[in-house]
Amino acid sequence: MNLRQVFVSLLMFGVAGLLLLMYLQVWIEEQHTGTVDFLFFFFYVVFCHGLIPASSQGTPLLLVHYPHPQKDGGENWKSKRKEDNMYLPPALHPLNKTLVKGGRWKDVDSTQEKRRSFLHDFCKKYNSRKKLQTHLVHLVSRIYVEDRHKVLYCEVPKAGCSNWKRVLMVLNGLATSAHNISHDDVHYGKHLRKLDSYDLKGIYTRLNTYTKAIFVRDPMERLVSAFRDKFEHPNSYYHPVFGKAIIKRYRHKANEEALKTGSGVRFKEFIQYLLDSHRPVGMDIHWEQVSKLCYPCLINYDFIGKFETLEEDANYFLQLVDAPAELKFPKFKDRHSSDERTSAEVVRQYLKELSKEERQLIYDFYYLDYLMFNYTSPTV
Repeated sequence: MNLRQVFVSLLMFGVAGLLLLMYLQVWIEEQHTGTVDFLFFFFYVVFCHGLIPASSQGTPLLLVHYPHPQKDGGENWKSKRKEDNMYLPPALHPLNKTLVKGGRWKDVDSTQEKRRSFLHDFCKKYNSRKKLQTHLVHLVSRIYVEDRHKVLYCEVPKAGCSNWKRVLMVLNGLATSAHNISHDDVHYGKHLRKLDSYDLKGIYTRLNTYTKAIFVRDPMERLVSAFRDKFEHPNSYYHPVFGKAIIKRYRHKANEEALKTGSGVRFKEFIQYLLDSHRPVGMDIHWEQVSKLCYPCLINYDFIGKFETLEEDANYFLQLVDAPAELKFPKFKDRHSSDERTSAEVVRQYLKELSKEERQLIYDFYYLDYLMFNYTSPTV
């Protein structure tokens, strides 16, 4: 080896070492207390969660890819190399049922186990070597924390989330009854902490030891429910922000009043916005896919509830976490209580406004949500 090669090798080694030291410095500063053992952190991150320290700001990145099985070859997405196993979802741990009282929950429990197994098997089957880099903080940004009963709840709007937040506030001692908490207190009161507000040690500890829950809903029903809530009633945010942009972009010869207020968005216009790859205004959590809100193939949720069986699922979950016996999941509709609930029949009426191609594109948009949670595909 000549001197030039030696010099280049030493230079490359030095740069690699410098980059490593820079990362470690930022990472240690981020920990505040410095109490996390580095070796534990490294092995936990790499082998348990597929995380690698790749951010210039010291925030771990999560590697994941959600394929479209029909478009991408289905079975070809199965992991075929041993080293790919580190990217599979964590092992499915038994649900702690020691606090459940009485035999009335047998059927609910059986359904719960089927949902958990189905999601876990789906994630194993369709994981791939192609990965999307996602910041850990973003990964847990929709998860609410209740420390007293060690609960993590991932918020899925239009799937009972308002009443779930009320329940979390009662569990946390912030209110005596879920029925006494207003809509504004729930959504704007800042009473509940999110998981991304903790340092890395706090995040990992809670992910490992708390009971993690997600509640989902049929994607089409959730979409129509969001449209009805945000665009068919007066709204000081969604009309001027989303409504004005949607009407301007998709309504031919819109009148001045509609352009000024953003009120009166039609369902077909809303769908045009949703399916537009160059949307005039960004996405919103009320119609974002659950796969991008809660990352169900990366966070091993202990409990998977469904809006279709919301009350039964929720009350079973409250037993699992040792909630006070008098606390029951609220039955009331959070807003627009006089409106008919968004049911399958209501959805069919809205879908009549769309072409067959548009209905198919909506299904494709929510394809992963349909598959992950075993919802029946709609007739398009």
